[in-house]
Amino acid sequence: MSFGKLYSFIPNARSIGILAAAKDNKLDLELVETKPSDGVSTDYQKLNKLGRVPTFVGTDNYVLTECLAIAVYVTSQNEKTTLLGKTKQDYASILRWMSFGNSEVLPQIANWFRPLTGQDPYNKKNVETSQKSANQALKVLEDHLMINTFLVGERITLADLMVAGFVSRGFENVLDKKWRQDNPSTTRWYETIVNQPIYNAVIPEAKFCAEALKNQPPTQPKKEAKKEQPKPKAKEPEDEEDEPAPAPKAKHPLEALGRPSFAIDDWKRKFKNEETREVALPWFWENVNFEEYSIWRVDYKYNDELTMTFMSANLVGGFYARLEASRKYLQGCMSVYGKTNDSVISGAWLVRGQEAIPAFDVAPDWESYEFTKLDPKKSEDKTFFEDQMAWDKNIEVGGKTVSAF
Repeated sequence: MSFGKLYSFIPNARSIGILAAAKDNKLDLELVETKPSDGVSTDYQKLNKLGRVPTFVGTDNYVLTECLAIAVYVTSQNEKTTLLGKTKQDYASILRWMSFGNSEVLPQIANWFRPLTGQDPYNKKNVETSQKSANQALKVLEDHLMINTFLVGERITLADLMVAGFVSRGFENVLDKKWRQDNPSTTRWYETIVNQPIYNAVIPEAKFCAEALKNQPPTQPKKEAKKEQPKPKAKEPEDEEDEPAPAPKAKHPLEALGRPSFAIDDWKRKFKNEETREVALPWFWENVNFEEYSIWRVDYKYNDELTMTFMSANLVGGFYARLEASRKYLQGCMSVYGKTNDSVISGAWLVRGQEAIPAFDVAPDWESYEFTKLDPKKSEDKTFFEDQMAWDKNIEVGGKTVSAF
């Protein structure tokens, strides 16, 4: 008898443990392949307003989003399951490790390898920062597993299945042979979990990289040269009844400012490929023309509504994507600072012209942010801009100092 449907795809890191738990409980859980990167339907967005995966829909039409909630719900269908531990303390510890893996480990691993595979924009400094943060989180696992066979108790639990899924893409892309030698306890634990029959039923063979992806822009596939097509013959004059030519594409309002003497693409290349504080920023201050450009502080207005840091990071990523139409006219860094249930979103931007709105109003959610113009002649404004570009210092928001997660 069907238990329901799980909208996701293999090998989505947040879905592997759910599918393994369903296999262990002998539940008929149908996997409906859904890849947000390929776009999702309007009907799916009614189930999951953010268009993310996984999403569970039961045969009774019960809808549930967020992987940890789905994992616990699926596992708890078997009252005799051992995957949720024996005691209330076991259960709390299982939730603790799943939450840690989902909010502290997985996002940092993803931010480490995704820019190196072309899935996210590449920035050398950001990759370095994510690598450091990922290894700090993984060190917590290594220390715990040095004296424990499993994450909770003396047998496999839902925490092991979920966290193994969370780190799986890391072992495929960046946790290479040398890393595994330096972290034998985590490696031993991971190899144990991925070789369990219930895990094998979802991922038959786990992948391990021999050498980590290098911190460099991903190689773009070469495009085949197009063969020259014969020139079309001149068109005969058309009858008056023919349809009129389509209206020209609307121009971006900032095009009216003309071509600036400072090429923002030169700054973007310098920022991406050089050390930020040592090379890129000194070059920026020396070359930028503030008659043509302005700098801005951008703060999210509803920080009190932010919960999980990975969700806040997704919100920032969506904001970047929706600014694509203004890509030629701005450059900036937005960051999530703080920790789960106590975080803020803040950033700094270089914008063509002296007003922010013409560049930002291409994003439907621009009104969710507060824009404050910075004065490059003021040391505190210049320092804020540099700290945001370098992404290596704490900031002060609302009277409290917060650090990047």
